[in-house]
Amino acid sequence: MRVEKNTVVSLNYELTDASGKILEKTDIPISYLHGGYGGIFPLVEEALHEMEIGYSCSISMEPEDTFGEYDAELIRVEPRDSFPANVVVGMNFEGGAEGSDDFIIYKVTDVSDDSVTVDGNHPFAGMKLNFACTVTEVRPATAEEISHQHVHGAHGHEH
Repeated sequence: MRVEKNTVVSLNYELTDASGKILEKTDIPISYLHGGYGGIFPLVEEALHEMEIGYSCSISMEPEDTFGEYDAELIRVEPRDSFPANVVVGMNFEGGAEGSDDFIIYKVTDVSDDSVTVDGNHPFAGMKLNFACTVTEVRPATAEEISHQHVHGAHGHEH
């Protein structure tokens, strides 16, 4: 079966930075709904379109093709008393504009007696990345997966 719109594609992948350092690597295949649903980088989806099981490729991507440029405005220094007493570097918090349903995950990068510094950039923002993958399975998507615009687990709907 070919990779086409409304197929579920499973693949093994390795994500590396420009120097070849492995940033992520699958132990078991991941799956996404093919056809512009946002489940994988658009350049990867384009490279896999009309391919079959066993197809391998490597795609070099600029920041605008992945997680965007690093944005210094996403670094915020907040009052220490706005956070729980046990806040430590590495913790994640949701944040966003008051009254908005949009939110960003902020990572704590510094904690002092008076303030907490958080960064809303993705850890790979601003990086050139290489995505190498091999297609391990292709199957038709279910009507429910197409309706919900994402892959469901082996036992049906899982969010």
